[in-house]
Amino acid sequence: MTILYLNLFLSFMKIGFLSFGGMTMIPIINEEVLKFGWMTTEEVLDIVAIAEMTPGSLGINCATFVGLRSGGIPGALCATLGTMMPSLTLCLMAAHFIHKFQNNMTLNTLLKGIRPICLGMLMATAITMGQSVFWEHSSICWNLVIISLITGYCLFKRKFSIPHTILLAAFLGILMG
Repeated sequence: MTILYLNLFLSFMKIGFLSFGGMTMIPIINEEVLKFGWMTTEEVLDIVAIAEMTPGSLGINCATFVGLRSGGIPGALCATLGTMMPSLTLCLMAAHFIHKFQNNMTLNTLLKGIRPICLGMLMATAITMGQSVFWEHSSICWNLVIISLITGYCLFKRKFSIPHTILLAAFLGILMG
């Protein structure tokens, strides 16, 4: 049984290192799962469909479901940790070097230069998403603009918590159609 857990961990670690997340993981997951005989092609398709519907990352959800199906809860833990290992490793290395060189002027200057880039990327994403949310069939969806303004006001000025803001937005969505 420990061989199964080791294979789950190593296979999903390989998947984490060789893919870029999201849909790029599916062919590698399919290949690994079929190679070890953990599931059939139809079962892999079902797992991917379920993983897409559930909250969280596709890769972690698939790993958890495959591990659970193949080796129970210990299998799910092994597969999930394997998938997370590349990200955890890179984040820990980055944190180590940032902490080690926190007083380095070059690193501080570099990080100050990266901040506006990150903000710009977030703004570009917000604008792109805003266009797809608020613009439909060559007209503005005013009800969604109003919901956005009300929830934004409640979030930033009234200091609503995120869950309360989401509930408010859902209520306004039902109310305003």
